[in-house]
Amino acid sequence: MTMIERLTALLGAAHVLTGKDAEAYGWDWGHAYFAQPLAVVRPASTQEVAAVVKLANETGTPVIPLAGRTGLAGGGQGEGALVVSLERMNRIREIRPGARSAVVEAGVILSRLHEAVEEHDLIFPLMFGARGSAMIGGCLATNAGGSNVLRYGNTRDLVLGIEAVLPTGEVVNLLQDLHKNNSGYDLRHLLIGSEGTLGIITAAVLRLRPKPGAYATAMLGMDSLAPALGLLNRVQLATGGAVEAFEYMPDSFIEDYLGLHPEGRRPFDGRYPVNILIEIGALSPRDCEPGPDGVVPIVAYLEEVLGEMLEAGEVSDAVIAQTGSQRAELWSIREAASEIAAQRHPMSIMDVAVPIDRVTDFLERADALLARMDPKAETSVVAHLGDGNVHYTVFPSSKDPADKDRIVEAIEGVVQELNGAFSAEHGIGTLKLKTMARRKDPGALAAMRAIKAALDPAGIMNPGKLLP
Repeated sequence: MTMIERLTALLGAAHVLTGKDAEAYGWDWGHAYFAQPLAVVRPASTQEVAAVVKLANETGTPVIPLAGRTGLAGGGQGEGALVVSLERMNRIREIRPGARSAVVEAGVILSRLHEAVEEHDLIFPLMFGARGSAMIGGCLATNAGGSNVLRYGNTRDLVLGIEAVLPTGEVVNLLQDLHKNNSGYDLRHLLIGSEGTLGIITAAVLRLRPKPGAYATAMLGMDSLAPALGLLNRVQLATGGAVEAFEYMPDSFIEDYLGLHPEGRRPFDGRYPVNILIEIGALSPRDCEPGPDGVVPIVAYLEEVLGEMLEAGEVSDAVIAQTGSQRAELWSIREAASEIAAQRHPMSIMDVAVPIDRVTDFLERADALLARMDPKAETSVVAHLGDGNVHYTVFPSSKDPADKDRIVEAIEGVVQELNGAFSAEHGIGTLKLKTMARRKDPGALAAMRAIKAALDPAGIMNPGKLLP
């Protein structure tokens, strides 16, 4: 029997796609990467995933795990590889309100999980623009971040247990709803963020949080970033760490947004070099329940702080959302970042992290360096300012890939000088393989290669990704 015939015998003809039927699975979200799969298989259970991987291991067939196809680093393509799509493994197996946890399969779309747990006054606090198509398996494979990392952490911090299929086809069942488990190596954290190179995560126990009873959301107009960190620390201290998001957008980003969405509105009558989106999520009834005047206390507190900063000249303007629709309108600007960046080519997406008190340093140094290297280059910048993650996208004036690589390498140098990281939340994929070779600690790379060789001796799992 041929490989396709054996796969068909395992899953049925309807769930083994080849040729033109498989082509759509070879593209990434931005259509920057394409590879024609040997076939696309769509298993419906962990046992079927295990059977497929076991067959691939026996035949030496490369395997590409695939979830929602929203990646930006070229991590989900492989020419002539067997693509394992997890789209049919989309059950929310259980929601446990008392334990504040949920057991979900890898193909569950993030926004669907949000809706399901909201019925229990809970949230799964992983939040980013692609939530309507991103799947849990991809979020775990890349250790996704997003806008709420400041309060809740990355995906890794939201996972209590996992189930996975290793490259040999062996199933590892670690679906334990435990907050403490000191029984040896933490394979859960090893597999999370491994980008499918060590196995396929098929299900997870996820940590849920109480749904805030009220939000205070505001856009601030400022002349510089200098007072921003002081504002964040002040509000964090006063609210017991209730700031959920603290996002930076320069004026050029607002202009790009309006160019793409002419129906949109500026957050202010005027224009400011620095625009900060801050959101506080309150849990205590004393902060959430409106007073006799109808004012929500957490909103009144934010108004008070911003009023003081306006008087002191630290903030030039502020708009506080008074309704859910106004809150959504402010967030729609921030969440257009990927859409804005995708409008121009060529581009280099640099997703970096620096210490939160060095973000201004990074931006000033990177801008000055770029002006010297390519005066006609343009940028699109947005940052999760509260956790130091800067999305610094460069549109070079030259279409020569060597010129683009030269700019990327130089800005990587700035990141390294500031003791930062060249990948914050998008992963490595194929996009950052050269960077891994240049910048990752050699000892760490050697350890990673040893782990890969031990778990995947045949080298079938997402080959050519993550490790240079």
